[in-house]
Amino acid sequence: MAEEQSPFADVRDEEGGFSLPQLKWRELLFIGALRREGDHFVRDPARPLPPFARPDLFPENRRLGAVPRNGRIVVRYLS
Repeated sequence: MAEEQSPFADVRDEEGGFSLPQLKWRELLFIGALRREGDHFVRDPARPLPPFARPDLFPENRRLGAVPRNGRIVVRYLS
């Protein structure tokens, strides 16, 4: 029931990172909390980040790789 009420709270651990629903990823890009830099993404600290149960998901000064898989986006830390 809680998952139905908070579908975007669905963060799953993955090897080397985590995954989240594609819709949540698109929201993060839309609001500017994450931005593309070349072939990776970075956190924009000037933009608000929606709350997550794990506050360390999108650290500043880290490059992120993102690939779609089964309706989710798998995010891996690159540096």
